[in-house]
Amino acid sequence: MQGKVSSESGAENGVYVGLDVCKDWLDVYLHPLGQTQRVPNTAQGLKTLRRWLEGLCVALVIMEATGKFHRLAHRTLHQQGFRVAVVNPLRARRFAEALGQFAKTDRLDAKMLAVMGQAINPREKAPVAQAVEDLQELLHARGAAVAEKTAVSNRRGASKVAFLRAELAKRLKVLQAHVERLDDEIENRVAADPGLKRRYDLLITIPGVGRVAAMALVIGLPELGSCSGKAATLLAGLAPLAADSGDKAGERKIQGGRAAVRAGVYMAAVAASVHNPQLKEDYDRLIAAGKKAKIALTAIMRKIVVLANVLIKENRPWTPIRA
Repeated sequence: MQGKVSSESGAENGVYVGLDVCKDWLDVYLHPLGQTQRVPNTAQGLKTLRRWLEGLCVALVIMEATGKFHRLAHRTLHQQGFRVAVVNPLRARRFAEALGQFAKTDRLDAKMLAVMGQAINPREKAPVAQAVEDLQELLHARGAAVAEKTAVSNRRGASKVAFLRAELAKRLKVLQAHVERLDDEIENRVAADPGLKRRYDLLITIPGVGRVAAMALVIGLPELGSCSGKAATLLAGLAPLAADSGDKAGERKIQGGRAAVRAGVYMAAVAASVHNPQLKEDYDRLIAAGKKAKIALTAIMRKIVVLANVLIKENRPWTPIRA
């Protein structure tokens, strides 16, 4: 295939392509060749990039996740047969700083990404289906609308001016209608896709998991069913990370991950800690052991993600007691 090397070992001698992505441009750096180029972040610009890379043994193309701006390059290069890795921007910045590179320009960022690709060879990642990508955008829009609705509600509660309270009440109605329309659109799109609909139907059988949580899991974690439970909780940002040093055992904390998934699963954990017999037992045991409610709920969120992963992997609905 275009751009692919024959094996992992062969990748060590290939060319690493760093792409710094912005809305309008792609800054490209070829390592170790030291060549640079800037092309438009368009289909035509990517054709130019492909012609430039023809004849080279490209080991890996590496770019940062940049909201939606990297998606066209990711999808196009993957379809052309290149191995493409998408990394967290914070991880890339810390890698550059570890090398003593504190200056930051688009070309320098592209170079650091290419060097990072050779140094750590991050795992390639296939782009999600276009339908899921569109749903993720709608899900993020819903999260932003809910956050704005909460902020407006708090402002209205704190306001003592009658006129302002009335204006904020009107704004709340508009935002509520916006959220409802987004919910309907998300639900309709999921229902129109047999694979997504099957996943949703399985997750909704878990007591405590409602429409919002099931949608967040199906859309926000398309990897469910194809990875381990531990990997799923890491992706969601719900895995407690070690913080040990010498004789000191630090407190485990969750970090990073996908905020939209956590936001959706949080209320499910609250409901499950009351209405799901198995998870309620786990929650009560943690509270009895002296754990704070927040810690106990985080543990329930983690259990829900693991359970969702199992149900999708085994293609079965939730049951109270397994045979």
